[in-house]
Order: sequence, then C-alpha cells, then structure tokens
Amino acid sequence: MNYTPFYQSHLDSNGKVVDFGGWALPVNYGSQIKEHEQVRNDAGMFDVSHMVVTDVHGVEAKDFFRHLISNDVAKLDKFGIGKALYSGLLNREAGVIDDLIVYLMPFGYRLVTNAATEAKDMNWIKQVAVSFKVELFPRRDLAMLAVQGPNAIKRVIAAHPHMKDKLEQLKPFVAVEEGSYFYARTGYTGENGLEIMLPRTEANAFWSLLLEHGVAPCGLGARDTLRLEAGMNLYGHEMDEMITPLACGMDWVVDLSDENRDFIGKRAYQLAKISTDQYKQVGLVLQGKGVLRDGQKVYVDGAECGVVTSGTFSPSLKVSIAIARISAAIEVDAATVDIRGNHEAVKIISLPFVRNGKKMF
Repeated sequence: MNYTPFYQSHLDSNGKVVDFGGWALPVNYGSQIKEHEQVRNDAGMFDVSHMVVTDVHGVEAKDFFRHLISNDVAKLDKFGIGKALYSGLLNREAGVIDDLIVYLMPFGYRLVTNAATEAKDMNWIKQVAVSFKVELFPRRDLAMLAVQGPNAIKRVIAAHPHMKDKLEQLKPFVAVEEGSYFYARTGYTGENGLEIMLPRTEANAFWSLLLEHGVAPCGLGARDTLRLEAGMNLYGHEMDEMITPLACGMDWVVDLSDENRDFIGKRAYQLAKISTDQYKQVGLVLQGKGVLRDGQKVYVDGAECGVVTSGTFSPSLKVSIAIARISAAIEVDAATVDIRGNHEAVKIISLPFVRNGKKMF
C-alpha cells in the first residue's frame, strides 16, 4: 500500500480509508452527501497526492510534447509561464492512454497524469522521450491538494493572505508559483478552485491550516459524484485505449491546426473522424425508476445504441444521472436504459449536468 503525505491528516479527520488502486485514501469522512454539498456550496479539499507530477527539462521539450500529446503545447507560448493545457495522451490507433495537464514552466514543462495509469503512462512517455533531448524528473517530493468550491479561493487566501493579489487575479487554467508552493486554478468538480502543490514535509500543517479556515475534508465518493455532475471523464469508464477522443467528448483537445505537426495517433484519429461508424458522448437523466450504473445498455426505438459509462444518483439534482456513449447518428432526446430487465425512460442531454452549482439543462 502507498501512503500520501496527508495520510495522518486523514486519520486525524476520521477519514474512512480504503485501498484505491494501491493508495490508502479516504472514501469519506462520515457523509459523502455532506461533502458533495460542501463543495457545491462552500469549499472542500481533496488529497490528490497520488497523482503523478513529472517535470520535463531539455532543449527539445517543446518538440517532445508536440509529438507526444494530442493538443499543441505551442499554444502556451503566447500566454506565458504558468499557463496550463488539457490534452489526451493517445496511442498510435488514437485510443486514449490517459488524459493529462501540461503547464509551461521556467525550466520547461510540468506534466500531471493519473495515478491509476501511472505504470503504462510512464512506460509510454519514457519510450517516446528516448528520441528527444529531454530529461524527466518525477516529483514525489511534492504533495497535492485540491481545494474546490465557490469559496475555495477566498478560504485559501484567508490561510495564505500573502497570496491575496495573485490568487484574486488568477485566471482559469493558469498557475502561479510562490516560494515552494504552486497554485493552479484547475479542478475536477465543475466548481471554482485550486489544485495546490507543496513540499510533502509541509502537507499536514497546510491541511490543519485550511481546516482552521473552514475548508472541509472530502473523500473519493464526493469526488466521483462531483466530477460526474460536471460531465468529466474517468479513465476506465469514459475513456480507455480502445476509445478515441471522438467517442468520449475529448475531440476539443485534439489540435489539427498545424498541418505539419505529427503527433502520435494523428492519422488514425483523422480516419476515425470521417468514419460513419462513430460514437459520441452524452448525458442521460433518468425519468423512470432506479439508478443508472455503468455497463447498462441504452436503447432508442427498441434498438440498442450505446452503453452507460458512469452513473449515480445526483446529490445536487436529486435524480439519477449518467454519462453514456451512444451512436453518433442518434439525434433524438429520448431513450431507454435497461435497469435490471426493465426499460426505463431517460432524457438525452449535452454535458455537463451541473456547472458552478447551477443546473445546465
């Protein structure tokens, strides 16, 4: 079992710790629903130190990333240091190995990838890096905490008042460094907030400081319902190495604007884009009884047309919702889902369900 720098804080906060992909992490601290509502209405914090932070140095770092990922890091140059880019990491068949964030840094780039896919991500990245003059530096010396919610930035400022001016002016998908702390205006909840990297030796003290300033600890359970309401992908559900960006709502992170840029999976992606046998990602809102769950089949006019990839009961909307992958040819807004042998009515919507605490359909 791997333990994050915040492990003692989870125990001290009465977190129910479980094995999450080999990491000891809290599923909740008593009530998943209360934690979900805390993030929608105020501010909550999540330990995301299991995520993988890699700093990339070298004279060919830009060329390396322009080849490695689907989005184009050249865009970052016009925005400057600290700007973040969301992208897909594709295989040669345009399947999604992972999604990730790249930050432009003074030394090159900072890469943040997912914990559950760490081994295959890093094997793939290192394999590609061999052809470029770059060096990869894993940053396990850092802890990472996501502080999310409408009052998240205000509460972080209360804890770190010296950051007031910089954090009040920080734009979405931009990060700022101050000493050994790295504050990024990013997140996985559909709310305003920050993802903060800091020295792992200071993790528990920072946790305690945020607790004192009204930031509530939140676990994996709330993180999943929040991201699902926000229409955000989870690896192994919405995306995997057999699914192209077209089929999982990630088409917007594939940049084809530079015809001369040859990124991995480009040709296969272009072929998939003109295929008539294509899928798309949608949201489903249950009109009938039951709870939508991943793996359930979706039907239109009695014909199977897709599958639920993630489903839950939405604490914000008080109804069951799901993300689904269905045939791109489907243009109606009504379907059914097979729930334990019964075909229950669902409404098809465009994602997300909730953004900044507001219903979006």
